Amino acid sequence: MILEDSIMGKNNTYVAIMAGGVGSRFWPASRDSYPKQFLDILGVGKSLIRLTFERFLNLCPAENILIVTNKKYRSLVKEHLPELEFSQILCEPSMNNTAPCVAYTALRLKAMNEDANFIVAPSDHVILKENVFLDKLRTALDYTAKNNALVTLGITPTRPDTGYGYINFGNAVEGEVHKVKRFMEKPNLDKAKEFLESGDYLWNGGIFIWNVNSILDSFRKNAPDILDILEKGNQYYNTFQEQDFINEAYPTTPKISVDYAIMENADNIYTIPSDIGWSDLGTWNSLYSYRDKDENGNVITGKVIAEETKDCFIRTKEGKLTLIKGLEDFIVVDEGDILMIYPKKLEQEIKGVVGVYKKDLPEFF
Repeated sequence: MILEDSIMGKNNTYVAIMAGGVGSRFWPASRDSYPKQFLDILGVGKSLIRLTFERFLNLCPAENILIVTNKKYRSLVKEHLPELEFSQILCEPSMNNTAPCVAYTALRLKAMNEDANFIVAPSDHVILKENVFLDKLRTALDYTAKNNALVTLGITPTRPDTGYGYINFGNAVEGEVHKVKRFMEKPNLDKAKEFLESGDYLWNGGIFIWNVNSILDSFRKNAPDILDILEKGNQYYNTFQEQDFINEAYPTTPKISVDYAIMENADNIYTIPSDIGWSDLGTWNSLYSYRDKDENGNVITGKVIAEETKDCFIRTKEGKLTLIKGLEDFIVVDEGDILMIYPKKLEQEIKGVVGVYKKDLPEFF
């Protein structure tokens, strides 16, 4: 595989893959002990985190890729990405959302390379147009290497979706790079239709690009309470003492997303509109939308006889024959120890169901 140099030099390019989530909306396939980023949810023989890792090898060598995850998934990350050293797996002792995670990553990278220019990306997204995606990232990296800028890839919307935040963007400042006017919360359907029709809005896909100094300066200005805690360990980053410090300090940081802490407050936010065939695969419905359907609108994995059944997502275990009749617009997921049959239109309830029953039946969650 040929690694391409960009204006800042490939050795200054890093990628931080966020892989600490539980994926409760994908229960019962995704569990606390084995969340969705480690599943072959697409049926291609590779987990989502593996696909994400291989995608970024086109931008930088494996030694420049960090995985940020919960400490209980450290061994799983190593199992799926054996090329990495354990030192490349940053372990969060608590789930404090994405702002502390990004600040910790930036401090580690600054200790490794003060000129580090890096991408922050989720571990569980699908990108169909990978070459376009990589070109957009190269453009963003070139821009953040030269400017005090925080850049996000804005996903070109394909429908008036109410499940995503939106980015209102203005005129281009350089090539494909546009100034961000404001971030918008998840809208209702009428507002989402307005956004789509205007052409001035993009989906916020949570893919960020910046250099270590720009993002740390922004934390210093917009979220100093996080940085004040984590900078106390500056002498420990990229040493054997790092994990001990993080174990003690990290849980005391505020629990807040990088969107709320930084992106909605900083004045140097830019976006690159990106039509990259993106899906965040956040729910069973999003996987249903992504997969090919049969003549009845069903997505079926496993040995299933489906009569008078349409517009369903059906996933069963290997070696089991399943007979279904008369279902319409349902999710059916058989994980052996758990069988879930749930209306597709109510799938947003699944996360809440997990929260309600997890305490009493932890072995199933």
